[in-house]
Amino acid sequence: MHNIGDLTIYLGLAISIYSFIAFIVGVIKQDQKWVNSGKNGVLTLFLLTSITVILLLYALATSQFQFKYVSMYTSSDLPIVYKLSALWAGNAGSLLLWTFLLTMYTAMVAFSNKMKGNPMVPYVSTIMLGNAIFFYFILATTTKPFELNDLIPSEGNGLNPMLQDPGMIIHPITLYLGYVGLAVPFAFAIAALILKNVDSFWIRMTRRWTLLAWLFLTLGNLLGGYWAYLELGWGGYWAWDPVENASFMPWLTVTAFLHSVMIQERKGMLKVWNLSLIILSYALTLFGTFLVRSGVLTSVHAFGDTNLGTYFLIFMGIAVIFAMYVMMSRYHLLKKDSDYFESFLSKESSFLINNLILVGAAFAVFWGTIFPLISEAVRGTKVTVGVPFFNTVMSPILLALLFIMAICPLIAWQKSTIKNLQKNFLIPALLTFIVAVLLFTLGIRTTYPIIGFTIVAFMLFTHISEIYRGVKARRSVTLESYPIALIRLISKNRRRYGGYTVHFGIALIAIGIIGSQNFSVESMKTVAIGEKINIADFEITYENLAQKSEGLNDIIFADLKVQKNGKQLGYIQPEKIFYGNWQQPSTEVGMISSWQEDLYIVISAWERDLRATFVVRVNPLVKWIWTGGVVVVIGTLFAIWGGRQNQVIPRYRGTQRKVT
Repeated sequence: MHNIGDLTIYLGLAISIYSFIAFIVGVIKQDQKWVNSGKNGVLTLFLLTSITVILLLYALATSQFQFKYVSMYTSSDLPIVYKLSALWAGNAGSLLLWTFLLTMYTAMVAFSNKMKGNPMVPYVSTIMLGNAIFFYFILATTTKPFELNDLIPSEGNGLNPMLQDPGMIIHPITLYLGYVGLAVPFAFAIAALILKNVDSFWIRMTRRWTLLAWLFLTLGNLLGGYWAYLELGWGGYWAWDPVENASFMPWLTVTAFLHSVMIQERKGMLKVWNLSLIILSYALTLFGTFLVRSGVLTSVHAFGDTNLGTYFLIFMGIAVIFAMYVMMSRYHLLKKDSDYFESFLSKESSFLINNLILVGAAFAVFWGTIFPLISEAVRGTKVTVGVPFFNTVMSPILLALLFIMAICPLIAWQKSTIKNLQKNFLIPALLTFIVAVLLFTLGIRTTYPIIGFTIVAFMLFTHISEIYRGVKARRSVTLESYPIALIRLISKNRRRYGGYTVHFGIALIAIGIIGSQNFSVESMKTVAIGEKINIADFEITYENLAQKSEGLNDIIFADLKVQKNGKQLGYIQPEKIFYGNWQQPSTEVGMISSWQEDLYIVISAWERDLRATFVVRVNPLVKWIWTGGVVVVIGTLFAIWGGRQNQVIPRYRGTQRKVT
């Protein structure tokens, strides 16, 4: 099996190089036979990568500890689902997974029905194969999944307990699908530049790919936050950890891209900007991979390996320099026939401001992430850029972004007059004013929350107003009832209303962030059996401390009775788990969650006389974050979902080629 595993990787490297060359020869000679040979190579490569993944999964599932990777990340007592999820627990397995997804995406592009007759396919395949060669080179030389142990251990190290959670089964793979998925629009963008076909064709062909990549990045970030909230025990869902930032930065730039491409499709503007955004987004995925694997920054979920980080840094440099060179060489074409902004008061301008805010946010996160490295290189001391920096910088950015999202649906294309603005925004503004007064009446006096909640309300009202206007206009023509008009209006334009649904989800997430960041309270207290902890409206009675065993693990748990305003809510049982084959214990949070707040309890320490120390937090509105995430996913799926509009294949109008 060792030989077969290595053989599939060496063959994969050879075939990826052959297919890469075959496509180039086919393009230069305009010979379809060479291109077809390259396509067959792509299919073979995908099958080979699948076999490699299956072999490693089999080795993990059957505890074949002769393999170093298996012994490092699994143990024989591990449940099968976690044995299999160890595929992405370390460098070798996760890079193999990356390669598998990359070859899968390449095969899907090369053999898609929608790509038949498309002259961009050989170019796109070549670019994606260039990426595959790099990953295969790493797997064949530096990070070998099937490397053998010198001495076969009788037992493996086991999987990090923090990774033994259902969320961590899904979270990494969704991020990988998002990261690798961005290779598709990146490859199309570069192919369009090489072919000198700089209209919006490549954007229309990759819209679903980009949305899918964005959806997976969104899911990955949300699941990561949810896992951190429940498993790390520090009470928060986002710590601005370097690896968290690594996945958040491309999410910001792709979000900007998804908005600005609408301007190019409709007005032929922002061509250079859109290409820059997709190049930047893909570069940030490579940068994130470099951060995770280089070990240059400390993180709770990094795989430190300096040599591997160097390889990624070199590859990222080559990819960015090549992409920038191709783009600048076509700069005159990109600027040709480009439209211009007619007025600052227009939808185009609001989209551009939205983009600038998102890219500014990405830069702020980038700067905060790499500043410790710069400080160490210049001054010789590594400083820490912590949560206060990011919260201080990102809070006004969030409010500005929400405000632009509120304005965008109701502002006119090309040019909006003052009269038009008054007509569209008067009612939403009045309703928002009422909300602000209500918030003040309810006792909210802090500046940031009252501004934040007010802007969110304004955003919701403008979106509802826009939908109502659409329903009213449709109803005046069709005479349909309001519900029917609403359903048909939305179903006829899924892209637009899917986007609005995503905005509703973002509004819910914003409510959760503003509430939890500004109104959380925390108490740390040591109590004896029978004593109480009072926090906010809660009264928590410490009733018992005990120990139990599950397999090789010992679990210390406490029984806590919870009352709120005199009403009994039930019991909470926070745990500390000690693993038989892992030094660090993990924390299982005790929690009662509601729409209003989460009561969040961690057992921190205990004494022989059964006195125990608890960290108790009341986190308002956190549930709104997870609910908002679900709404975002629903909205994105709705925007991606078929329909007649999405069945239309864009027409290629660029330079024709004999090969496709």
